[in-house]
Amino acid sequence: MGIVFRNVVKQYPNTASPAVDNVSLDIKEGEFIVFLGPSGCGKTTLLKMVNKLYDTTSGTIEIDGTDINQVQTEQLRRGIGYVIQQNGLFPHMTIEANIAVVPRLLKWDEAKIDKRIDELLEMVHLDPKVYRKRRPSQLSGGQQQRVGIARAMAAAPKILLMDEPFGAIDAITRTSLQDELHRIQRLLKKTILFVTHDVDEALRLADRIIVMQAGKVVQFATPFEILTNPANDFIRQLVGERDVYRKMAFLKVEDVISASGNAETAAGAEGVALTDDLKLVFNRMVEEQVREYPVVDGSNRRVGTVTMERILTKLAN
Repeated sequence: MGIVFRNVVKQYPNTASPAVDNVSLDIKEGEFIVFLGPSGCGKTTLLKMVNKLYDTTSGTIEIDGTDINQVQTEQLRRGIGYVIQQNGLFPHMTIEANIAVVPRLLKWDEAKIDKRIDELLEMVHLDPKVYRKRRPSQLSGGQQQRVGIARAMAAAPKILLMDEPFGAIDAITRTSLQDELHRIQRLLKKTILFVTHDVDEALRLADRIIVMQAGKVVQFATPFEILTNPANDFIRQLVGERDVYRKMAFLKVEDVISASGNAETAAGAEGVALTDDLKLVFNRMVEEQVREYPVVDGSNRRVGTVTMERILTKLAN
């Protein structure tokens, strides 16, 4: 489901400036969007207005073309998954009972709920036989956060809101959870809105990043665009100096492909896929001392070429 913000304002009582100041955004269905900025910039307030935890002062938010103020709050929230930093699991409930909360509210039959619990635990790489009957206190912080993600997806929502979900996790576990979330997103193609103040996390996860400052959106762009063309000095300082090799990590082969009129099946040289990470392809070129590879689709049909020259030109822009 796409999400559209139209001139959204949030003004708290007795404050001089709006927490969210006239924000307009168009988010496409299936995008992974990260809200990035320092504490107090308005990113969490903007996120919480999507599921009406906070009401807008003015402006509208539309989901799939419908103004959320025209939808009952309970109905709206049942269609939106929500994950917070402290995971919000009910400590007196087992893991299976935590995951089943929303499906039971929706009156799913128990066989369907039982099957869904197993599917979700397997999806977040927790063995159902081991973890179903445990309580949150018997899990590590990273495991609890995985259960929090599973619970948020229990009723198959099309939208997932995540408010600094990995902020309280150690660095190694955090990286693992980021990888897990990235894998799940590729698998399920949910529309994800993710709040963080961690620049590396934003660059690693996002399809596009919304950079906020003092309640305003100051740039809305891909990680590569933000790294290579920051909109102002604030963003330049926020992302810091990232070297050319690192920028490559945010590009795919499809970003540098040279069109080819030859659609014959690639023969000889092993082809690379459109969605392959450019950094890995570049490393292969260096190791094998070649300057180009054929690019092939899922049927191994040639759709173009990736060359060292195209990569270097892209990075220099």
